[in-house]
Amino acid sequence: MTQTTVMTNHATHPFTGVHVPTTLHLREPLPGLPGHTEFDVTSLDDIGVLHAIRSVPAAGAQPVRLFVVVPQPFFPDYAPAVSAEAVAAVGAPAERLVLLVVVHPADGPHPATANLLAPLVVDPVTGAAVQSVVDEDWPLRAPLA
Repeated sequence: MTQTTVMTNHATHPFTGVHVPTTLHLREPLPGLPGHTEFDVTSLDDIGVLHAIRSVPAAGAQPVRLFVVVPQPFFPDYAPAVSAEAVAAVGAPAERLVLLVVVHPADGPHPATANLLAPLVVDPVTGAAVQSVVDEDWPLRAPLA
């Protein structure tokens, strides 16, 4: 499997340098969330790091809300190699793609954590996205500092 390192410094947000689209169009549902491929994205801060994604479910399904972050402010060395298959599935040049990571909110004494093992690979222009499990040794639950 060919790997590509996704560059995230080309976009436009003044703090993060990353543009996050207002809608995500997942090429396939996230594990455990069948029927949820369209998500509205809402920024939850003024600096463009924390976002809520809410599914636009098919008729009769309940919406789902997840939290995602731009990883670089928390994990400056995070630069996983994303598979060529994931890049192809998104359908955009690798240099244009950005990564978002799903966050599990803090729960009592347990801190908020980020899933660095399976980032969302996103085309910031079209909103096309896939979740890609990377082959490197990144944690599934990395504490957010």
